Amino acid sequence: MLLACVQTDIRFAAVRENLQTVLDTLEKLAEKNVDLAVFPECMLTGYAFESREEAWDVAINEDSEEIAEILSTSDRLGVSLTFGTMLRDGEKLRNAALLVAGGEIVGRYHKIHLPHLGGDRFVDRGEIPYQAFELPSRDRAEGGAASGGGVAPSPLRARVGLGICYDISFPEPMRALGLAGADIIALGTNWPVGAFRTAEIVPPARSMENHLFFVAANRIGHERGFDFCGISSICGPDGVELARAKGTEPEILLAEVDISQARNKRIERTTGKHVIDRFADRQVEFYDTLTDPVRPIPSPEQS
Repeated sequence: MLLACVQTDIRFAAVRENLQTVLDTLEKLAEKNVDLAVFPECMLTGYAFESREEAWDVAINEDSEEIAEILSTSDRLGVSLTFGTMLRDGEKLRNAALLVAGGEIVGRYHKIHLPHLGGDRFVDRGEIPYQAFELPSRDRAEGGAASGGGVAPSPLRARVGLGICYDISFPEPMRALGLAGADIIALGTNWPVGAFRTAEIVPPARSMENHLFFVAANRIGHERGFDFCGISSICGPDGVELARAKGTEPEILLAEVDISQARNKRIERTTGKHVIDRFADRQVEFYDTLTDPVRPIPSPEQS
């Protein structure tokens, strides 16, 4: 399948303008026969809110006209996508990622790891468990703009795990997505320039340690005192970057991937002599402290 990672600017609190960016980009991606596109965190709404009330006023509902337009455009073009938005969820305010395919929302995730930064200071913590969502089969030989000249559909249906920005700083949720069967982790993010090392180092590490494809779509531009660093990337199961943004300009990264590579966790580099399986080789009986509460480090006087 063909993956696209969309690095783009976002207009703060300008939902209709940002929506048009998504729709226009989908038209371009359909011409390239893209199967799945990953857009940044808070793509529709912007991020740097100064109060819950301000974020609530800009946030949208899942049944909004904007979401309906994305669903219909995605369905017409045959391009699946994931994108971020501030979302009203009943009385709760979420930093959300939605996975769209076949004219439907087939997966959703509400950000669980919340830094003291931007709108995350005011949203409600997510409660949806980490899971992998299966994309419907796509026959590229059918449809209009998405038609690729009779390419047969893959026998495998890709499974996509969702994360948002700060989630990647924790190996546990990314491993949970891998254990749930994700072939691809799609991470929308708003990494400011101070997080450039995260953008450079962590996506390859998370893809390698879970032996899957990792798409990290960061935004660019300036918003209320924040400058964003770009450095979006697509990484393969061996941690090698398949594509990486060259700078802080708008850019669409593309990578043709074979998702069966993410299904086989056994790596045999030298027959019978160098074999590893980062899932089968886990020793979970030694990991119980991973779920313990954080314990304060004693001061030198106490130790």
